[in-house]
Amino acid sequence: MADTAFVLIVEDEQAHGEAIAEALSRNDFACNVVTSGSGAIDSIKSRPPDVIITDYKLGGKFNGMDVLRKAKEICPETEVILITAYGSEELARDALSPDSKFRAYDYLIKPIDIDILRDKVQRAAKQAVTAREVKVMREQADTAFDFGGIIGASDTIQREIKRLKKIARSKSTVLVVGETGTGKELFAQAVHQNSPRANKPFKVLNCAAVSETLLESELFGHVKGSFTGAIMDRKGLVQAADGGTLFFDEIGDMPLQMQAKLLRTLESGEVLRVGTNDPQYFDVRFVAATNHDLSQLVREGKFREDLFYRLHAQGALRLPPLRDRREDIPVLVTRFIEQANRENETNFEGTTPEVMRKLANHTWPGNVRELRNVVFQMCLEAEEPTLDVGDLPESLRASTDIVHAGPPNLAGMTMADVEKLHIMNTLRMFGGNREKTAKALGIGARTLYRKLRDYGLK
Repeated sequence: MADTAFVLIVEDEQAHGEAIAEALSRNDFACNVVTSGSGAIDSIKSRPPDVIITDYKLGGKFNGMDVLRKAKEICPETEVILITAYGSEELARDALSPDSKFRAYDYLIKPIDIDILRDKVQRAAKQAVTAREVKVMREQADTAFDFGGIIGASDTIQREIKRLKKIARSKSTVLVVGETGTGKELFAQAVHQNSPRANKPFKVLNCAAVSETLLESELFGHVKGSFTGAIMDRKGLVQAADGGTLFFDEIGDMPLQMQAKLLRTLESGEVLRVGTNDPQYFDVRFVAATNHDLSQLVREGKFREDLFYRLHAQGALRLPPLRDRREDIPVLVTRFIEQANRENETNFEGTTPEVMRKLANHTWPGNVRELRNVVFQMCLEAEEPTLDVGDLPESLRASTDIVHAGPPNLAGMTMADVEKLHIMNTLRMFGGNREKTAKALGIGARTLYRKLRDYGLK
């Protein structure tokens, strides 16, 4: 999202146009002044503006309505404000009609009140930029894919999906790394479903949810009488997953003693049920996931180094947080609305552009899971078929300015801090798309990736 809106001023009296530009520039609008309709059309083709301010009557071949029509043909998201003389305002009002094919945003009557103009430009810019962002999001959503329930359009997800397809065909252990809510279990299921074991069991053990005393029995099983309450033989999850896949969720929380026993099973397939020394052997594919930095846990003595390297046999699948793949948010929102409609027998059609912009700009500490919960909550409480700002949770309703009241104060910042801030703002403008960000910054993709790494933004 751009910090500065671009305004094209079309005024055949150069001095008047420059005066308007000077007044708007004080509010951080970037302005370009042209003195004819043909000049306006050339400017629109060269750089589509967010807002056009045009006199209704212009000398030359094209008038203000011609500029409006051409602007809407070239860039439908651009908003146009007409300036008209007293007595001809009815002509301008006609251009605001909902039935008008080429509709203006608003109009003003001469002489212009610059404060009113500034306010109208600010609101028009907000609407234009929001519409343009939503258009980009929809285009990205149109190119999105669904691989075994993993939804996205971003380069980062596509790269991990490509690796997943290769790894799934192998027999090796797989490690999936990502923050809470990024979809690690979904990736584990995709590994299973795209492997030769797809028709065999897929079992899950949440290492953080089972107490240390019960973990061994849960994993390996036990024999009758092995401990108080063991009234019969019970097979463990390894045996239940024989021929298929066993998924260890949050393996970083597994106690060290159990890690040693798990390592033995990973290396030999051997299982010792609690209460017996008779080994059993099973053919199981192991997939593990964690939101911890396992290498750090190894250094702290909380995770076995040999198990760590065993899990990294193929390298980890790394799931990026949602804030690093914002271009996936529109298609995720659409999919979650469809899911909510099926589950609740509702018929929501989508969101307003403002809602989508707010969702796309949220930091999402809970990642995809949090986004899903928000969308489902909105669908439970909304009354209109299109989800609007009022349907958002209160924490997401706060306004996000598109046009600042003034330029940011950079005094006292180092050049490195200024560059970092500029990269962050440009990255945010393109919804996290690094290729588009690099192009806008005028640098190569590799240079951008290096700077992101250097500034701790990667």
